Amino acid sequence: MEERKNADSQYLELIDQLKATNAELSDALRAAEEENRAKSSFLSSMSHDIRTPMNAIMGMTSIALSHIDEKPRVLDCLQKIQTASTHLMSLVNDVLDMSRIASGRMTLSEEAFSLADMVHDITIILRPQAAQKHQAFHMEIGQIYEENLLGDPLHLRQILVNIIGNAVKYTQEDGTIRVSISQHTEPDAHTTSDTGSKIWLDFLCEDNGIGMSQAFLEKIFEPFERVNNASVSRIEGTGLGMSIVKSLLDRMGGTITVESAEGKGSRFQVSIPFAAAPQSKSVLTLPAGQTVLIAERLDSRAQQMAAYLRDGGMETVHLQNGMDAVTWLTEAQYENRMPCALLLGLELADMSALDVTAHVRELAGRDFPIILVAETDWAQIEYRATRAGISAFVPCPLFQSRLLTALSELTYKAQRNHSDRPGMIDYCQYRLLLVEDNELNREIAIELLSQTGVQIDTAENGLLAVEAFEQSPENYYDLIFMDIQMPVMNGYEAAKKIRQLSRRDAGSIWIVAMTANAFVEDIRLSREAGMNEHCSKPVDADRLHEILRKRLELHSS
Repeated sequence: MEERKNADSQYLELIDQLKATNAELSDALRAAEEENRAKSSFLSSMSHDIRTPMNAIMGMTSIALSHIDEKPRVLDCLQKIQTASTHLMSLVNDVLDMSRIASGRMTLSEEAFSLADMVHDITIILRPQAAQKHQAFHMEIGQIYEENLLGDPLHLRQILVNIIGNAVKYTQEDGTIRVSISQHTEPDAHTTSDTGSKIWLDFLCEDNGIGMSQAFLEKIFEPFERVNNASVSRIEGTGLGMSIVKSLLDRMGGTITVESAEGKGSRFQVSIPFAAAPQSKSVLTLPAGQTVLIAERLDSRAQQMAAYLRDGGMETVHLQNGMDAVTWLTEAQYENRMPCALLLGLELADMSALDVTAHVRELAGRDFPIILVAETDWAQIEYRATRAGISAFVPCPLFQSRLLTALSELTYKAQRNHSDRPGMIDYCQYRLLLVEDNELNREIAIELLSQTGVQIDTAENGLLAVEAFEQSPENYYDLIFMDIQMPVMNGYEAAKKIRQLSRRDAGSIWIVAMTANAFVEDIRLSREAGMNEHCSKPVDADRLHEILRKRLELHSS
């Protein structure tokens, strides 16, 4: 009897296992059938989408061949062939990308890239597409901690272009698309540095387009899924874009959230971690304490420019009208309180930016910095803008580094060109030590340096230079230009001796190698000897002035 019970128990257990296995097989079969249906639907759609540009290519080729002697007709056909080919290539690329991701063959690169350059490139790609549909396309820059990042710029661009491109594609004519890019920081668990942190890139894209149903939102990131909606039946694509975006973000350690409602638009939020790219930060010689006039109709952009300028130590005045700006500058010139530059928006409240530029250029002269800050395609207006007197162009969305770099370069150039004018900065309050054994080279260097008004002492070899520095009061010299090949004591030895002196300015005094030894190895040796900069012979006046500008104005701030 006991054996009979055991046999029955084993039989029942086997039946349960078979039922569980059958249920699993049924689930697997249903999943496979659903995947096959999705693939079949996808391939059917893809067949249509691929045939559409192929039909255009073949048809336009036939038309061009039949009108081969009519250049305008052939050119029109070739342009349409190019457009269709580009679209066909994007379809094929999506399929290949999905294949690489699915097979695990996709790899991420790690290279330094400029966020400002990337955003500018994306804007150039997508703004014209939005303009064709008369859409309001707004891209804004929020808090940015690091503009130079370390990561995979190609796949980052693919993610952003895909999301913004969908917003343009699925938003009706005269619709609105808003994009914002900012950063936040978090401590990096993989670094032991106190300052080590991840830079999270936060991306937001909102539109008031056709939106998506809640049912589709649940499967938006699945491959081979496309919206089944009559209103988008004419919109071509593979349906793989968001699946690729999600797969890339998973590989990059990022996140994505989507909110949408039919007829009300969509909102995509993305965050991706990056490391800051190692870099040697250049010193900007901004005119600290001076005023910049901002002529800009948009308050939000004017406030952004003003915030960037305040970070650079400058004051700002904001006016919305072009005529008010011209009047303000006229009074400022009469009262000898001219600003150091004018930042100009393209569309002012009362007149065009180029008309304002022409008036200001006539008033302030050819060297006064006028910077155009706008979203426009610079290539289309560059000829007219430069003829009107625009000094430089800074594209929007606006990054702080681009604005401050342009302002630094232009104000320094204007200062040099007008160094004889009252109120312009010179270096007469500074003193430097020129160490050079060759009499002719010494004479040339004195001539070039004396143009700035700086006070110059000389020494004929390294030993005399060490003695001159040692015997002078602390902070007597602001800078030392040091030749390398000299009798008695060469420049390397002299620099080391100065650094070893027991006085507070021995470690902070700038020592610049001024030598004919211009190879990479020579620069390395000068750094190891304790020198801050390297200026090769024959001496270039601009290079000398750049070094003075970097050191002396930094020293005075």
